[in-house]
Amino acid sequence: MKGGAAVTDTKYDTFDIPTGVLLSSANPTRWGGTVGAGVEVGFWQGWSVGVEYDHLFMGSRDVSFLTPAGVFAGTDHIKQDVDMGLVRLNYRFNWGGPNYGGPGVGNY
Repeated sequence: MKGGAAVTDTKYDTFDIPTGVLLSSANPTRWGGTVGAGVEVGFWQGWSVGVEYDHLFMGSRDVSFLTPAGVFAGTDHIKQDVDMGLVRLNYRFNWGGPNYGGPGVGNY
C-alpha cells in the first residue's frame, strides 16, 4: 500500500474535424493525491516480477485554451483522474553482501 502526492502534465488540443487544423490547446500541470497497491515476488536467484496499480485523484479545475497565435480561445471545466497499471521485471545485484561494500568499494 502507498499514498502521497501526484503531479500530471496534460496536453489538450482542439481540432477542426473536416480539415484537421489545430484550433486551440492547453497544457496545464496538475497536482493531486495518489493511492496504490502492488506485490512483488522473487522467482529465481536475484530475479523478481511485480505488479502495481495506482489511482491519481487530480480533481477538477477550469482550463484556459489558447489559439496557436496565443490568443485566448475559451475555458473548459475538466475533471481528471488517472488509473495506472505497471508490470515490472527486476534483477537485484548482490552489491549488499556481507563482504562487499558496493560499487567502487574495494574488498580487503
